[in-house]
Amino acid sequence: MAALVLCRRGPRLRYVQGLVKDFTQAQHLYGKPKHETNEQEGTKGTIRHRKASLHERYRLHYNPSSYHHSVQNSAATCGKTDNDEDGLVAFTPSFWQQGDRNSVSCSRHLSSSENTLLDKALNKSSEAEMPSVSPHSRVHVQPNVKVDPRAFIRCRPEYALMTLDLAQRPDAVPWDEACSLLQKVTGLKGCMTPSHVCQFLAELGRVHPDKTRVVWSDQRFIMLLRYSVEHLPNFSELQLLEALRSFVWLDMPSAHTVLTLYEAELSHRARNMSLHQLLLAADMWRSIGRQSPQFLGHLYDLVHQNLGQIGVSELVQLLYLMGENRECPKGLIQSVEQLIRCHLNQLHHEEVGTVCLGLFKSKTSISADTVTHLVDKAQSVVKEMSDFALVNVMKYLRFSYLYHKDWMEAVVQEVPARASRMGVQGLMHVVLACSALHYRNDNILTAVADRVPSLLPHCRSKDSCKLLWAFGTMGFDPSVSGQSSSFYPSLIESVRQKQAEFQRYPEHLLTGLLGLAFVSQFPEDLIALALSPEFVNLCLKFTQLDLRKDMFTLDGVVALELPQWTGPRLSQELREEVAHMLWSFAQSDMCQKPEVQEAEAALQHMLGGEEFVFKRMILPHTRSIDLEVHLDSTGRPVPVNKASLSAKNSSSKVTSNTGRGRINKGVTITEDLLAQLVNTKNTTQTLSHQAVKPASVHRLEPDEGRMQFATGLDLTSDIIENLIKPSSRSSAPPDSNGIVKLAIQVSNRNHYCYHSQQLLGLHAMKRRQLNLAGYRVVELEHHEWFPLLRKSRSEKLAYLHCKVYDSLK
Repeated sequence: MAALVLCRRGPRLRYVQGLVKDFTQAQHLYGKPKHETNEQEGTKGTIRHRKASLHERYRLHYNPSSYHHSVQNSAATCGKTDNDEDGLVAFTPSFWQQGDRNSVSCSRHLSSSENTLLDKALNKSSEAEMPSVSPHSRVHVQPNVKVDPRAFIRCRPEYALMTLDLAQRPDAVPWDEACSLLQKVTGLKGCMTPSHVCQFLAELGRVHPDKTRVVWSDQRFIMLLRYSVEHLPNFSELQLLEALRSFVWLDMPSAHTVLTLYEAELSHRARNMSLHQLLLAADMWRSIGRQSPQFLGHLYDLVHQNLGQIGVSELVQLLYLMGENRECPKGLIQSVEQLIRCHLNQLHHEEVGTVCLGLFKSKTSISADTVTHLVDKAQSVVKEMSDFALVNVMKYLRFSYLYHKDWMEAVVQEVPARASRMGVQGLMHVVLACSALHYRNDNILTAVADRVPSLLPHCRSKDSCKLLWAFGTMGFDPSVSGQSSSFYPSLIESVRQKQAEFQRYPEHLLTGLLGLAFVSQFPEDLIALALSPEFVNLCLKFTQLDLRKDMFTLDGVVALELPQWTGPRLSQELREEVAHMLWSFAQSDMCQKPEVQEAEAALQHMLGGEEFVFKRMILPHTRSIDLEVHLDSTGRPVPVNKASLSAKNSSSKVTSNTGRGRINKGVTITEDLLAQLVNTKNTTQTLSHQAVKPASVHRLEPDEGRMQFATGLDLTSDIIENLIKPSSRSSAPPDSNGIVKLAIQVSNRNHYCYHSQQLLGLHAMKRRQLNLAGYRVVELEHHEWFPLLRKSRSEKLAYLHCKVYDSLK
């Protein structure tokens, strides 16, 4: 038996000794306090004479720099962990809305699976944030509204077994009593036992929060920590948890090396601990603000092996911990989803919000069906939900890109009623989710715009810039409707005041400026900052984020919308590099889309050849392609694709006259074709009837959700006249060369706000800038063009002919 004990404890000691070695190397001896007693001196002398003993390996040294942020460390870390998702670096859900099939992905991240806000507008992967700044460099902004991210633990008494309620701090002991306890530590000296250590730590954990720093700086407390490390292998699991609880109440700094030793011991004991004990320990590590991946790995393994023990409270606490630690092991996702479906109906309102937040922060993608049921549950209890829980549901919808009609209708009622009491971060996440879902509701936006100016002192740069992005994406300017005229000016001023933060978070400045550009707002001083050589170099040095595309977009905006600009610009080399990168992606992605290829082929057939249609990125900074067509003043096509023209001229198989003959004729209209188009056998009668009673073109409404498009094409006398006599069309205002330049776009439903004709910010900006560049925009509306993909070529040609020559009016 003795041999067995020695064999088992030896490796454990060597493991702990290695950790202690790292600890001692990282610490510095702290100078003796002036008030140190003679008894303490004697004790220190005794310790120095025990260097040869094994326990000397556990000696702790005091480094005051470890405690410089001690008072706010735990609270600040907790607040950051609970209320922010700056650590969220990738969204990879399994289901998305239909993507923008004609736009280039804007990946700020070097990984193709990690993208930015602009990608969200294009329905690609979503945004990613950089890890937050350390407490030393982060500018702390006091929140205007306090929320309780752990309100769920008061929904059921079972949480008491697996969580530490930070609101139930033990009654404080008088400072004199604490000093007496510290004195007893020196009195016991080498007679300290594990029970003594736990008792002293538990009592000292009851000191007033204002006195914790004094406890840390006391050499007697350092001695107590040394004794605790010596006895770590002899602690029971309950004593380890009690010691960890004391460290929470003492606001121990998360980087304190003694915690590394406790984490190692708890990880070693994990297999002997119950599920509730593991959840409790993980919760206390979170309360301290310490990442403990090794310990969490043991917790996740036990959960996977004991799914039958997971009830409602265990599931919610598990998801909460996963969210706070930004991780859900891939092997556990399916089990988590099954548990959610099993316990969904039993969830309380705050628990629903916690589940959504945990899934959001841990980047956990579950099936659309499960998300729908989860939000169904949220919608049924939305009246009882706190503002914090409501916002969490919006966050996960933003992540999932799932539009839930009933929930959004409830939000339209709830947010305007709650906005006056909500904090700026919650409001930001609400409108950010709306913009990601392309859901514009003026009641929500107006309520947020009215509230935000009063909250500017509590705005981080992130809040201000993402609010600008969201409002710009949905094309909403409160001042236009006579509401909240101070919204944009106040937010722009807030961004100016946060310039120092952009040294750490440059992506926020670019996000805000692009949102402003969408609605034609151009603060030139901030644009000059974003395009300055220093800021550009800062962005280029980022390893976590690729901001080149965003800088390129902003530079292109300046070139077109600020013609008198004399400020800094991107270098020609960088512009060409990014443009080449975007075009390479476009050729492999959007240029291959069937709706684009079909439009290109039909236009080439209609106009007379490949040289008359040029598929390219007219404005590369808008990250999307167009089909460029040039017409002269009489409406005849002019060659625009020089590469195709050169190839055609060098070929002996095709003569120039052949193409010209088709150009002059346009589409050959026969009675059979007209009968097919208007669905009647008597073409003459139909034309006569329409001449007497003209009808307007019927445009189909955007399809509801994912229902099938309607089919067919309604023709009027005007359309038929256009088809028969294209050359009689009035000439459009030509450019200096007498050429009318058309940019033909194959639109997508995700170019627009949901159930609206309001273009999203990027696409509205592109239309505006194409006009500035001298182009007429011809849109092949998705609800018209997509149904025609299943129709005959003659119907496609008739539609395209009408669209092209109508643009010349």
